[in-house]
Amino acid sequence: MIRLYEYWRSSSSYRVRIGLNLLGLAYESVQIDLAGGQQSTAENLARNPQGIVPTLEIEGLRLTQSLAILEYLDEQYAAGWLPGNARDRARVRAIAMAIAMEIQPVCNLRVAKDAVSASGGTYSLESWMRDHIGPGLAAVETMLDHPQTGRFCHGDAVSLADICLLPQVYNARRWGVDMNQFTQISRIEAEMLALDAVRMAHPDTYTLA
Repeated sequence: MIRLYEYWRSSSSYRVRIGLNLLGLAYESVQIDLAGGQQSTAENLARNPQGIVPTLEIEGLRLTQSLAILEYLDEQYAAGWLPGNARDRARVRAIAMAIAMEIQPVCNLRVAKDAVSASGGTYSLESWMRDHIGPGLAAVETMLDHPQTGRFCHGDAVSLADICLLPQVYNARRWGVDMNQFTQISRIEAEMLALDAVRMAHPDTYTLA
């Protein structure tokens, strides 16, 4: 039994759902209610000392951190989400990390709420999100202006970069970022959502399933 401890709207959880679905791996979803503070319970801290999601239980292992989980799945199941040579792997990882390590941490709901509170009214939650997601995606859009961008972020196959990109686009749309300015990103979003396995991981589809 593969078990995913997650939250339906968490972008990190969304990444792992995409990965599991692409591999055709059946799993049990256990929801950890971030809005209700369930991530801080003793039970969740015992499985994930950071008090976050996702946590994946698979093959006798308990894995945390979405990028580490995805790289494990890539290696264990020969998913092909990272290219075969070091140069191309570096490019894919750079795009993935520009999202997962630059945009997402600043826009983590806990961090954003603290920033809004400390701003003394300068920021609303919506304006904070737009002001940080927008420029972050603008940088990614520039990174995608590259000869190796194909149907997806790198060539014509789904990579780690695409798996990270789609959840961030979902968040951008949720917070009202104008996506019309990002032609490459929007095109890749459409390519990803054309895949049944990816579409079924989408928070809106997923919660209705």
